[in-house]
Amino acid sequence: MAEPRRLWRLTRRTLWQAMPTLAGILLLNFVLLRLIPGDAVDVLAAESGGASVEALAQWRSHFGLDLSLPQQLWHYLAHLARFDLGLSPRFNAPVTQLILDRLPNTLLLMGCALGLALVLGIIAGAVMATLVGRWPDRLLSLLVLVLYSTPGFWIGLMAVVLFSVRLGWLPSDGIATLGLELHGLAWLGDRLAHLLLPTLALASFYIALYARLTRAAMLEVQRQDFVRTARAKGLAPLRVVRRHVLRNALLPVTTLAGLHLAALLGGAAVTETLFGWPGLGRLTLDAVLARDYNLLLGILLLSSLLVVAVNVAVDLLQAWLDPRIQPD
Repeated sequence: MAEPRRLWRLTRRTLWQAMPTLAGILLLNFVLLRLIPGDAVDVLAAESGGASVEALAQWRSHFGLDLSLPQQLWHYLAHLARFDLGLSPRFNAPVTQLILDRLPNTLLLMGCALGLALVLGIIAGAVMATLVGRWPDRLLSLLVLVLYSTPGFWIGLMAVVLFSVRLGWLPSDGIATLGLELHGLAWLGDRLAHLLLPTLALASFYIALYARLTRAAMLEVQRQDFVRTARAKGLAPLRVVRRHVLRNALLPVTTLAGLHLAALLGGAAVTETLFGWPGLGRLTLDAVLARDYNLLLGILLLSSLLVVAVNVAVDLLQAWLDPRIQPD
């Protein structure tokens, strides 16, 4: 029972520390977005070819844009207390519904990209550290250097040219094939085919990063006294690597993976635009172009909540990997 109580104290401490951060992010985002010149009504008027002064005033009154900054903040916080993120002027729909419609697609892309980066990066780093100085280490180090120095969107473009245009093996955009009624394994295969290239483009940089970090961490752990003791006891080399070296080397990797969630969400905007993936990244870009501040605030708030949730998960994972970690 001591272990669950320790994990619960860690979770409670992390959540308590995150509350002021979330409040500060919410207030700062609201004030900064409202200080930007122009609003969604200006964009709507430009798209419709113009509007009268009376029509503009009516639209601003409808969306609450004619109120002062403190009044807008008070109305926003009052709606937020009821779990209402407001109305999107650009789409004329509730912000909550717009986000929930796109959120599963973005979470799927980010989860697959982060999972692929962790699995391939840790495996590559472990192989390089175990066979340090040999040809697999040198070959993988060269491949990792190429992935590390190449932008993900360029890898995505080259993958589209090769696998979609030249070979015709994979689709180049969208989340599913339009006009086809697929079921079962055929439906799953079609979704995976559309998911593969965006996942590779988003994960390529992080594969290289986690591989280099795993290699460096394992080489550092291999010089520790407890590893020498395990080898002196006659334990199998694979068991020493898996249970003693790799497990301790995963601590910095998992920490960095939690910090990269916000960067993954930002990179998803480029990837989703490149591959026509209907997720929060494209929705964010549309909101920026339309100056839809309600929608932007909702997306930013959700992003902050996701970062907090992942940090809690990372704290729990580190506590499981290293029992010496104790709550303050």
